[in-house]
Amino acid sequence: MTTYYHPDEHQACQAREQSLFSRLPTFIANAQRHSPYYQTLLTDVNADSINSRAALAQLPITRKSDLITLQKRQLPLAGMNTSNGQISRIFQSPGPIYDPERCQDDWWRMGQAFHAAGFVAGDLVQNCLSYHLTPGGFILDSGARACGCIVIPAGPGQTEQQLDIIEDLKPQGYCGTPSFLNILINKAKAQNRDISSLKKALVTGEALPKALRDEFTQAGINVLQAYASADVGLIGYESVADDGLIISENLIVEIVRPGSLEPVADGEIGEVVVTSFNADYPLIRFATGDLSAIKPGGSACGRSNMRIKGWLGRADQTTKVKGMFVHPEQIERVRLTTTYCPKVRLTVTQQDHQDKMHLQCEFDNTHNADIDTQLLVNQLSDSLKQLTKLNGSVELVALGGLPDDGKVIDDQRVIA
Repeated sequence: MTTYYHPDEHQACQAREQSLFSRLPTFIANAQRHSPYYQTLLTDVNADSINSRAALAQLPITRKSDLITLQKRQLPLAGMNTSNGQISRIFQSPGPIYDPERCQDDWWRMGQAFHAAGFVAGDLVQNCLSYHLTPGGFILDSGARACGCIVIPAGPGQTEQQLDIIEDLKPQGYCGTPSFLNILINKAKAQNRDISSLKKALVTGEALPKALRDEFTQAGINVLQAYASADVGLIGYESVADDGLIISENLIVEIVRPGSLEPVADGEIGEVVVTSFNADYPLIRFATGDLSAIKPGGSACGRSNMRIKGWLGRADQTTKVKGMFVHPEQIERVRLTTTYCPKVRLTVTQQDHQDKMHLQCEFDNTHNADIDTQLLVNQLSDSLKQLTKLNGSVELVALGGLPDDGKVIDDQRVIA
């Protein structure tokens, strides 16, 4: 028999819809009164009239890709947080984008995802998302603790030390990116280390190809996914492998045609747009930049909320590499660190389930034939790491060597 973290997870769909939209007018009115950003954006909106999906679809969209510019105008949070709310931490995600957190139990609503993935009170969980500046580590930490788990705040990297911890403390669970779990498994095999205590995992930050999930299953680890963002927290989660992502309770999710306000038909691919009932940091029609589609039918687990098919790409050129967003603006800033590269292009691929970045730079030495090209490559490589917090290879190509298609980031990963 399925047990539920939240009592509303199996309620009738119509009851959930009525509950969400009965609360929406009050939530919007509070944002209009207490958030400078929404005071301006929704100045002519009658909050009482926003009580249906059709009415909500008439409101303007705030795009994640615009936060960099919006926050520069009004640091740190573009005035989106409320004066009657509370903020305990501010993080910096790549972009840079600043994200808030209130130190309140399960503020990110991640407990649902851990519960659905089989985590129970008393489980020891090795959390391998970063706690440094970005909120990922804290998001998973809070969700695991909401289920009564004990968390090892391991962060990423330091694989030898991570394996020592697993052998010593024998955690039952892992949370973090799927690629790092794969690194730990492969390293343990190569060194004949015992990580057999790991039986369950909740992964996020990257797509999970079926082939990699199958490898985890063969290693005796049941792996399910959570879809979360640094702005919203939990958006969707798996309860059954490859059966779609169930939308988190207390969210309104729309699938919208990219570049417009208009929701697409069920089953059609569009951009994930979220309205989050967060009184501290209200997000009303927040466009994540992720593409997905509504999955028809109900979940085999009995949870009744809307399901989406998972990550199907990006609506813009922003992409996620090793769990970190990389924005076109960052790559342009890399280009501007030198006067010799009129055009650049970042290609993202995957090799052995590991994300790889390769920056190609058109090289113009017309006015200085004696430039040290290796020094230039090193400079660009350092800038790429500094601005994205990720390593990548760099290659100089001849003028005209890059396609003239407007792409700054070319994500060539194929998720099967």
